Amino acid sequence: MELKKTAGMPRIVIIGGGFAGINLAKKLKNKPVEVLMLDKHNYHTFQPLLYQVAMGAIEADSIGFPLRRIFTGQKNFTFNLAEVKTINPEKNTVTADIGEIDYDYLVIATGANTNFFGNKEIEHFTMPMKNISEALNIRSFMLQNLEKAVITKDFTEREALLTFVVVGGGPTGVELSGALAEMRNNVLCKDYPSLCEEDMKVYLVEGKPVVLGAMSAQASAKAKEGLLKMGVVIYNSVHVQSYDGYLLKIDDGKTIITRNVFWAAGVMGEVPGGMPEGTITKGRRLQVDEISRVVGYQNIFSIGDVSAMITPEMPNGIPGMAQGAIQTGRHLAKNLMHLINGEPTVPFKYWDKGSLATVGQNKAVADIWKLHFHGYIAWLLWMFVHLMSLVGFSNKLSVFVSWASKYFTRNTDNRLIVRFFNTETRMTEPVSK
Repeated sequence: MELKKTAGMPRIVIIGGGFAGINLAKKLKNKPVEVLMLDKHNYHTFQPLLYQVAMGAIEADSIGFPLRRIFTGQKNFTFNLAEVKTINPEKNTVTADIGEIDYDYLVIATGANTNFFGNKEIEHFTMPMKNISEALNIRSFMLQNLEKAVITKDFTEREALLTFVVVGGGPTGVELSGALAEMRNNVLCKDYPSLCEEDMKVYLVEGKPVVLGAMSAQASAKAKEGLLKMGVVIYNSVHVQSYDGYLLKIDDGKTIITRNVFWAAGVMGEVPGGMPEGTITKGRRLQVDEISRVVGYQNIFSIGDVSAMITPEMPNGIPGMAQGAIQTGRHLAKNLMHLINGEPTVPFKYWDKGSLATVGQNKAVADIWKLHFHGYIAWLLWMFVHLMSLVGFSNKLSVFVSWASKYFTRNTDNRLIVRFFNTETRMTEPVSK
């Protein structure tokens, strides 16, 4: 199958419907170009709230929104459900599972995936959380283990089932470990009367000396203080050495018996096949210039988490957050039109709007320019920013209602095991009728 181009119109093919891809496509509305988006999912995922899906705080559907609906009314936009296998730069085509597709300009916005640093054992036995399916896997896995803990007669196994380890002390790891601690402190005894708070343990393992290392020292200290008050045990400056599904070994000699290890320790770019290794830099990201063009190519670009725009001001590239993806997507739209019209391009300048992270209800930290604050006000700001960033009014309403209910009841109604997670195959299975 070959998708035909519109005559007389340059075709811009965008691989990926994340923050970068959808903001690029939106900015090309009403421009004299043909925009074709390819994604292996037919929806956009609001990744910052994946951990709340995993913890049963909100419904999975409330952080996903159909890509076709986002672009309703944009006449120059087309979406195809497709997984891109290979990029063929010499032919200006991409090979996908639906056929070969021509492009005039190609934009790779495939985002990032979990980085297990080459450790196959850890990859097999730990639980990542980069998409809705993985978040639902964690939810089923966690609830299944709590159900097992209620009935097992083996004390050691019960302890392992009730021990939760989060690896990685960035925003995802901090928010996930805080949510686990909240569940233990507010929900465990209510839903499982035979269990008590002291039975469940939550650990956070981080390789850096601090948590939230990318934020200010004040934010880092307050986040750690909040987690410790909630009963989270934090190990800093250590790395997970191995995990076999039962025994987790840390490189300082510590061991933890656990059935639950959630991996939030690193990411790597999800680069489609066909791109030469010379274009790939640290973190398996595509190296791009100041207009997001992949080095060595004139008509291939990369934006969002899969790209690395290395500059003296940003030696590690643009931070892998939503705001960076949104900004590069919008900026590239302007430069693509400059290129098509034969006009000079404009170098990208990153605008850091600040960073937010929540530790739990009424507890968050915020770095907004030179302002650093924490507590209830930071938590309200975190909620407002995330709520307004969701795509679709129905999603905003659904999340707001869930949050309001949780605020007053300190409980949620989304802890359903709608599919079993097989711990041996690491795959989901339908619940038996």
